[in-house]
Amino acid sequence: MRQTCELCFHHCTLEEGQTGFCRARENRDGEIICINYGRLTGLALDPIEKKPLRRFRPGSMILSLGSFGCNLRCPFCQNHAISMADEDARTVFLPPEGVAQQAAELRSRRNIGAAYTYNEPLIGYEFVRDCAALVRKRGMVNVLVTNGTIEEKPWRELLPLLDAVNIDLKGFTPGWYRKLGGDLECVKRSITLAAETCHVEVTTLLIPGVNDSETEIRALSQWLASVAPEIPLHLSRFFPRYQMKDCLPTPVESIRQLAEIAGEKLPWVYTGNC
Repeated sequence: MRQTCELCFHHCTLEEGQTGFCRARENRDGEIICINYGRLTGLALDPIEKKPLRRFRPGSMILSLGSFGCNLRCPFCQNHAISMADEDARTVFLPPEGVAQQAAELRSRRNIGAAYTYNEPLIGYEFVRDCAALVRKRGMVNVLVTNGTIEEKPWRELLPLLDAVNIDLKGFTPGWYRKLGGDLECVKRSITLAAETCHVEVTTLLIPGVNDSETEIRALSQWLASVAPEIPLHLSRFFPRYQMKDCLPTPVESIRQLAEIAGEKLPWVYTGNC
């Protein structure tokens, strides 16, 4: 029986046995399931600043985990080996109970909880939800690093379990988002809703000639300030990779100039890789 996945705006309509655009959700026996449930491609204890989160529990560590698949198609993806992978990816299985147990065992190494990251974690929504509930029961925190491409209903249902999120805002023009297979308004909604319930930081990767104009960064920072004036913004430097290997890195001076512009509206602007 054909079924429609309602997790993100793609609304993939899938025949029995068919996998969606994200490569991680499948129609199986008339039900949409996440086939990457508990299947990890990465598991590491990271500094919280690496997420990046600069104003949430600074100096702490967090157990970070990810799987495979993504619901965008960014040609500059630094994790394309897993984000563009499917169920044939090499993984290890760790159920939610195991994630919560490992997080608790790492308290002695300054671990404060679990971070869902590396690929796009929300396409494995059920796994993130189940892990987050158990981690919360252990008195620890949940961090999500996401592209924010999720429908409103599941996002609202997950947010009470999250303590901090970093959302990639990949630019501030609808046309650029369409090229990535995404939707700007959807991501803006995710940022707005998250700011109502938990700590939020935003990251924008600046690509020369694509999303690095003064006009765009001024509009982006002004909008963020209208959502919540204290939201930290990370402006990251682009390096050639994946399908954009023939492009030049973002000039450091350009990032610094754009950070000054963003700083006209936002008190916390950070420049990564500079």
